[in-house]
Amino acid sequence: MELTREEERALAGENGEALASAYRILAAIGEATGAKKLVPIKWAHVSGVNYNTIGEAGAGFLEKFSRDARVAVRTTVNPMGYDVDKPEQLSQKFIEKQGSIMRSYGRMGVERSFTCTPYEVFDIPEKGTAVSFAESNAAVFSNSLLGLRTNKESALSALASSVTGKAPLSDLRLDEARNPKIEIKAGFEFASDLDYGLLGYFAGKMVKDSSVALAGIGRSLARPQAKALSAGIGTSGSCGMFTLGDSSGEKIAFGKEEARKIKDELNTAEDGDLITLGSPQLGLEELATLARMTEGKKFKKRCMIFCSRAIHNQATRIGLTGQIEKAGGEFMCDSCTCLTPYVDKKDYDSVIVNSAKAAYYMNHSNKVKVALKDVKTIVKEYAQ
Repeated sequence: MELTREEERALAGENGEALASAYRILAAIGEATGAKKLVPIKWAHVSGVNYNTIGEAGAGFLEKFSRDARVAVRTTVNPMGYDVDKPEQLSQKFIEKQGSIMRSYGRMGVERSFTCTPYEVFDIPEKGTAVSFAESNAAVFSNSLLGLRTNKESALSALASSVTGKAPLSDLRLDEARNPKIEIKAGFEFASDLDYGLLGYFAGKMVKDSSVALAGIGRSLARPQAKALSAGIGTSGSCGMFTLGDSSGEKIAFGKEEARKIKDELNTAEDGDLITLGSPQLGLEELATLARMTEGKKFKKRCMIFCSRAIHNQATRIGLTGQIEKAGGEFMCDSCTCLTPYVDKKDYDSVIVNSAKAAYYMNHSNKVKVALKDVKTIVKEYAQ
């Protein structure tokens, strides 16, 4: 991979060890992915924010790295582990370590957005713009529906891009990778957003290429459907983009039987001790739908609702949070269903969730059994 003189000097450490480390990461990724050069990016979105995810080693690395590193482009971050206004019974160690991570990102100049759906919070660059997104649903959504160009980055590669303002010109930043060679066709009418999540999870498992064509679901999607689909794809495999409509490539069917098998894989309980909604975090459209569904009702089980602080503030201004709280919903801002210490196997045997992504992480990371249901069913069964 060819580097400019400026990049070579930075790689050699002339501009500090943090920047040199970042360039070493990008150079290694570039060589591994066949990139001919690095290209400028306009936006980085980093993961590795939740202490439950990165642990002691990650928190220590960020504390050291942030002494010297400063972001070169707009940089936003994924959800952290908890809502600072609602520490509940979390351990003091967790709170202290989560605070250290927050301070490290702050020192670097990162916008502490704590959202896994940055496309719902920030202005979107023009189509064709190269970005570097580590959050998988955001990468898939942005490639597929916003016309941005990002690979499915790791926490380290997105962090490296944030301080260099560069990323390898490879994979989904190239036209070739964005033309699907495989088509998955849905053979039944979808009844809820969850069906889109199941399709996405199926596609992620079946397709090892960078992109996939999805047919049989129309050529446009509502925002909640697109989020569920993107999150499903991002969770189960390496695929980082979808197109809508037919393609000339290999055909794979997604019928009711395939959907049932995916749901059976993710659904490990018939009921749950509490309800968690928000993986990806809920946006204004989902909150408006939930408020409408729960009007005049009250949840019979505890219901945690995860969204970013920015979305919560917008929803509060238009009266949505008050309506949902009246129904018993509890907002947990700046955190997410996945890997949150709010839901621990010591306290809960099972949890009710509304997304394929949440079901996967609850089963595999939180080690809590899952009752996977669409939102309409959840409200019908658990609110009256």
